[in-house]
Amino acid sequence: MAEVRVESVPPFVKWCSDFSRLFQYYLDRSVPQPTLRWLGTLAVALLYALRIYYVQGFYVVSYGLGIYVLNLLIQFLSPKVDPELESLDGASLPTKTSDEFRPFVRRLPEFKFWYTFTKAFLVASFMTLFPVFDVPVFWPILVLYWIVLFVLTMRKQIMHMIKYKYVPFDLGKKKYTGNKRPESSSKSRD
Repeated sequence: MAEVRVESVPPFVKWCSDFSRLFQYYLDRSVPQPTLRWLGTLAVALLYALRIYYVQGFYVVSYGLGIYVLNLLIQFLSPKVDPELESLDGASLPTKTSDEFRPFVRRLPEFKFWYTFTKAFLVASFMTLFPVFDVPVFWPILVLYWIVLFVLTMRKQIMHMIKYKYVPFDLGKKKYTGNKRPESSSKSRD
């Protein structure tokens, strides 16, 4: 009979696998907690801002982060199927009040938006640990350019939202209140 050799897994590979499994477990548990997730991301963003303020540098990293976050925001506010490009297949957003209701499906879902947003801040924070990324620039020009880019991009996105009549925000589930009776009629029955 031939012997069956069992190859052992190197400790580093086992540690990476265990860490990945544990990370995925906590990531899955965070899905129903959007407020806590965003508060954690806000804390990471504030730590990043404090780091930038403290070292008085890494403005190019911050500018790149701002452009990336703007790109994520546009994807988050955009429908999965762009009505301008895909209106021929019938899967477009309703444009008239008589059209059938179709729910708004984002190009970038909220969880992926949060996850990528947080990861971007963590990567940018990591980059501030290395002086090679601290390129000397006149930062007010970068801030001004980013603001102009933000305004122009958001104006275009809002015009698209108005043209195709969609709102990318869900303000919560509508509550049915039922038929309320006036108080005077309910007291008279007692």
